[in-house]
Amino acid sequence: SMSAQDRRVCPGTRLSRLASDNETKSESGVPEVPVPADDTPEVLNKALSGLSSRWKNWWVRGILTPAMISFFFIIIYLGPMVLMMIVLCIQIKCFHEIITIGYSVYHSYHLPWFRTLSWYFLLCVNYFFYGETVTDYFFTLVQREEPLRILSKYHRFISFALYLTGFCMFVLSLVKKHYRLQFYMFGWTHVTLLIVVTQSHLIIHNLFEGMIWFIVPISCVICNDIMAYMFGFFFGRTPLIKLSPKKTWEGFIGGFFATIVFGILLSYVMSGYRFFVCPVEFNNDSNSFTVDCKPSELFQLQDYGLPPVLQSITVKLYPFQIHSIALSAFASIMGPFGGFFASGFKRAFKIKDFANTIPGHGGIMDRFDCQYLMATFVNVYIASFIRGPNPSKVIQQLLALRPDQQLHIFNSLKAHLTEKGLLPLLEEAA
Repeated sequence: SMSAQDRRVCPGTRLSRLASDNETKSESGVPEVPVPADDTPEVLNKALSGLSSRWKNWWVRGILTPAMISFFFIIIYLGPMVLMMIVLCIQIKCFHEIITIGYSVYHSYHLPWFRTLSWYFLLCVNYFFYGETVTDYFFTLVQREEPLRILSKYHRFISFALYLTGFCMFVLSLVKKHYRLQFYMFGWTHVTLLIVVTQSHLIIHNLFEGMIWFIVPISCVICNDIMAYMFGFFFGRTPLIKLSPKKTWEGFIGGFFATIVFGILLSYVMSGYRFFVCPVEFNNDSNSFTVDCKPSELFQLQDYGLPPVLQSITVKLYPFQIHSIALSAFASIMGPFGGFFASGFKRAFKIKDFANTIPGHGGIMDRFDCQYLMATFVNVYIASFIRGPNPSKVIQQLLALRPDQQLHIFNSLKAHLTEKGLLPLLEEAA
């Protein structure tokens, strides 16, 4: 017969087993995303047919990586406007890849309007962010054109009205049997917007601060990705994290030091060119972007003394090179966590890559999982340690005021400067 103690223990045991069974069923009940077919070019497949999958992947990556880097250089040469368009295209593609995974997982439920609403919300969010950017960086142009001035004045109200329309459409699309699933997908869309659209918009903000703030961080992430792969491929022995079994401590550490050196050298080369260091501004006379200015102290060579142990040796460095160490360190230490996050996401849905857009590399999102996190850090870093008040923007705002308001500000500013002794006394001027 069963003792009283056994009877007390068994219900808890049965409950834990039941919970474990339910969890197993829940995990096994998650629909799997269809595995995309191998899209490696047939020429490469034939040429590399005798190699193991490990070395085949090595050669495919090795061939296509220089091609992608060359394409990146071409885009940089074409200027900031083309860069912005490419960022927008990449954003749309990344959004498409993530939404497609959601649709593939839950397509059997035939949720009404899921794809339509997802793309509608993407349109609304882009309208809001790009409208804010146009108002901020094209202020004079906006004030000059009456339709743009009206759209700018009521921009946030229009954006909210557009979003509210989508919100009402979602509520009207709810189906009784699929309430929970539809809210899952509603959250899926909004988290995707937060991760992809918001952070890609920060990339454009970084670009307006100067192309160097766009190129160096992206290049550091690319360098770290390549060097970590190289060190891990040849020397990797110690696993780094369970989410990414192929990642090793040897690759992580080797990529860190290689990226620091690369960041310092690249910053030194780019800091000497106005095309890279000058903020991207809109010229009202030519109606085009300009990147010509007098470089700030951040991009002027200065003497730095080394520790006394080295007999007071001085070296000439650009101050930006010091900042590049912080950018490189973040790209090497924290940047990979964007990749780990993406790996966890893919494991949750039992997929290898977000898509098969780039042979040997997966989808666009697979290449930009670290870039979005890096863009957010750069934007926060500039706002915290670099950017100061912008006189040109203050003047633009003053010119938009009524004449009596401008006169009041003028008199207040004149009195303040006179009090500080920066202008002759009002009495002497009279």
